[in-house]
Amino acid sequence: MASDKYNEGMKLRRQVLGDVYVDRSLNAATEFSSAAQTMITEMCWGTTWVNDAISLKTRSLVTLGMLTAMRADQELKGHVRGALRNGCTVDEIQAVLLHATAYCGAPAGLEAFRAANETIQEWLKDAGTAADKD
Repeated sequence: MASDKYNEGMKLRRQVLGDVYVDRSLNAATEFSSAAQTMITEMCWGTTWVNDAISLKTRSLVTLGMLTAMRADQELKGHVRGALRNGCTVDEIQAVLLHATAYCGAPAGLEAFRAANETIQEWLKDAGTAADKD
């Protein structure tokens, strides 16, 4: 039976990252790695992200800076999409990545820009496709 923190975390995780991204992560989990998915959903999303002391938009921008520092490019891609879903602008994302580059170093920053650009271009393409259908 799922805990309250898991259920609350999963709801917010899906809100921020989108069903497709979350489903892909969950479906890729093996019997061995599913414990990590449960922990991330409970701890990161069900405990940390649900705290409303700072907005989801601010939390997204902070997360981008930390993921840049860790050179966690795959996670950064998902969180760039989450930042856009949380109302962050491309200019705000760029400013955070530039700030992180100054403090984390050029290699980390450049990798973050590459990952973020890929996701932003997909986001803009998807937005254009949706606008074309309206």
